[in-house]
Amino acid sequence: MKKDGKLVRYSSIPDIHTAFGLPKPQHPLISLTYFARDKPLNPYNLPGYDVLSFYKITFLLDGTGRLKYGQHHYDFGDGGMLFLAPNQLVGTSDSNGDATYYILLLHPDFLHGYPLAKKIKQYSYFSYSVNEGLHLSEDEKQTILSVYMILEKELNSRIDEYSQEVVVAQLELLLSYVNRFYKRQFITRKTANKDLLQKTEALLDDYFNNELSLNLGIPTVRFLAEKLNLSAGYLSDMLRALMGKSAKQYIHEKLIEKAKEKLSTTSHSVSEIAYALGFEHSQSFSKLFRQKTNQSPLEYRAGFN
Repeated sequence: MKKDGKLVRYSSIPDIHTAFGLPKPQHPLISLTYFARDKPLNPYNLPGYDVLSFYKITFLLDGTGRLKYGQHHYDFGDGGMLFLAPNQLVGTSDSNGDATYYILLLHPDFLHGYPLAKKIKQYSYFSYSVNEGLHLSEDEKQTILSVYMILEKELNSRIDEYSQEVVVAQLELLLSYVNRFYKRQFITRKTANKDLLQKTEALLDDYFNNELSLNLGIPTVRFLAEKLNLSAGYLSDMLRALMGKSAKQYIHEKLIEKAKEKLSTTSHSVSEIAYALGFEHSQSFSKLFRQKTNQSPLEYRAGFN
């Protein structure tokens, strides 16, 4: 553990248990801790901000919970889940003392030798912002809770040669459920997501129409996400769930639309159009155009003459 003003870095799970006044974990690479009204987390032990060298999954069952992220607090009233990958800066969780929740801490080394060690890195919800947490229905909460019960029992039982295999299997099941429930969340929140889609399209139209690409280059997923106050992963996953394409693919689609417009309505050269759209080299533009249309820019233009 390293303290730097209000920032605290925790390199091991036993370190954070000691700092928070929690019992020593049964396993040094994984722990599951339960908090409730009669078993609260002492707020006086909490740092202002922390950075963990391991994964953290917070599962709020009920009550009023808050998480501080940057300079902001976000509230979760009906239960939900929050995810952090190693080395992310986050504010400390707090509550009004009337919340029931679990905190699962998982060191990447625990998964060494298992396929999940690679697969867990592909779950982009570990890089979502805290205001993009997973909101669970009652049925979904019970499903997640059933997995947590098995994990809790296994982690508190006598360790044998099968313990790690069983725990890893339950972790994989848990993360698969989370992936499914996030897809449901993207679809069921149609009104909010439709508004985000419209804003995304307007941002790209403004970007190309005002030729921001001349100075800023091709618009990036990070640029759009920041403008929408979303994480890049959440934006891309939302578009993939709703439209079947990632944010990068959506950007390329809008870029090709603008390229077609310029090719069909102006006499600018392919190089000039490529430069105006943010490409450093016209060859890169021509390659992308052919990939998306099965034609070169000149072949497309010839169709209008």
